[in-house]
Amino acid sequence: MAESKSALLAKTVQKHAGRAKEKLLQNLGKVDRTLDDIFEEHLQNFNRQHQQATRLQKEFNNYIRCIRAVQTASKSLMEAITEVYESGWSGHDLLYVQSQNMEMLWQDFSHKLGDQVLIPLNTYTNQFPEVRKKIEKRGRKLVDYDGQRHSFQNLQANAAKRRDDVKVTKGREQLEEAKRTYEVLNSELHDELPALFDSRVFFYVNNLQTLFAAEQLFHSESSKVFAELEAITDKLGTDCQRGSYTKRAVGNNISPSSPTSKTNTLNTHNGNAASPTSTVQTPPATPPRALNGDSTPPPVLANPPETPAIAPSAPQRSPPEDKAKEPKELNNKDVNNKQVKKKDVNNTEAINNNEEKQDKKVEELYDIPVGPPSPVAAKIANNNENENATIAQEKPQERAVDVEEPKEDKENKETKQDEVYDIPVGATLAGLPPGTLYRVRATYRYTREDSDELSFEVGDIIRVVEYDDPEEQEEGWLMGIKESTNEKGMFPANFTRPI
Repeated sequence: MAESKSALLAKTVQKHAGRAKEKLLQNLGKVDRTLDDIFEEHLQNFNRQHQQATRLQKEFNNYIRCIRAVQTASKSLMEAITEVYESGWSGHDLLYVQSQNMEMLWQDFSHKLGDQVLIPLNTYTNQFPEVRKKIEKRGRKLVDYDGQRHSFQNLQANAAKRRDDVKVTKGREQLEEAKRTYEVLNSELHDELPALFDSRVFFYVNNLQTLFAAEQLFHSESSKVFAELEAITDKLGTDCQRGSYTKRAVGNNISPSSPTSKTNTLNTHNGNAASPTSTVQTPPATPPRALNGDSTPPPVLANPPETPAIAPSAPQRSPPEDKAKEPKELNNKDVNNKQVKKKDVNNTEAINNNEEKQDKKVEELYDIPVGPPSPVAAKIANNNENENATIAQEKPQERAVDVEEPKEDKENKETKQDEVYDIPVGATLAGLPPGTLYRVRATYRYTREDSDELSFEVGDIIRVVEYDDPEEQEEGWLMGIKESTNEKGMFPANFTRPI
């Protein structure tokens, strides 16, 4: 047993030594080499095919790992989305169902790639090592054949001199055996290598079609799922804009100042004490409508970070159509009042003329001493002279209307000022700039929604001033000038407090 193993080992070593010697002689060019150009072409095609298949297998394995990583990440993301999406929101159950569908799509896609693409690709690439071993064996048998051929040639040359026919016969048998072994392997490879190279087209067609079909199905179905998810979020956004999920604003401790007043506070601010009988009843407020005629309620402002209280909603402004109707109604009332007052003036004109005649008689009877007139008396005299000159040029009825209209306008103006400018209790009236009624401090941030409004931040100081046109006043709104920028505009009164 030991002798057989040693003999086998010695034989193997002798073969390797003979092959190494033969290759060395071939590389040095001392002996020839058997050439097969057709096999060399097949070998080049095989090497290129093997290299391409190996790279494809490597890249696809990497792709599969990435797909499974994305599958895990998608599952975690959808779980987080379903947790964030509150149960009270619209479409919560549908969103959960779609997230489950997305997870099933990822699982099916991953299984298809592994079973229908990766496994056939591994089978295709596993055949190359076997063919590679056969090619290497064919190379060794070719070296053995060349070695036996060269030995037999040497025996024939030496046999002519020594006439040793036994060695020549043995050398011929060994050469024929080496040639037969080589030709069998060479013939098999001449058949297998072209067939293997041609099979690549059919394999790539099936494998890539399976890959692309799985990709197309996955992305098509996933696009439908994401379309449903987008529709769910769009419906949630629409409901949110309608105010379905908006918290109701809670009123703060500071009560907003009322736009109407029953006392003449404006005259008190100007230094004129209001009489007890000067109480004015304000007309009913115009029904509130949304700004610019839009039926959408005004947005609720977010709480500023500086104050924990919830900001009040801005009062609704009246549309321009209501303002246009009110002056017409007021003008009709004014015309009726003027017609009634014309009759009263005609009746009282005669009484006034009689009183003037009596005053003249009294002045003629009594000699009033002449002295420097006081400023007030001089002003009254000048007004009387101008008034008499005007009355002398006009008709009696027109003169009466002109005399009475300034008084009525003055009363209406004072009444409107009392209604518009209700100075709140606690407002400081001393040391104010000219034209300023009082000052307020912003308690909430407000962003204007129209060009005639005023934006401000918490803590900004605003000077409240009179409207250029009192008809523009709206309930719950004031006209002011921001001290930091001198911008002028309307602003909601309940966003500020007097200082």
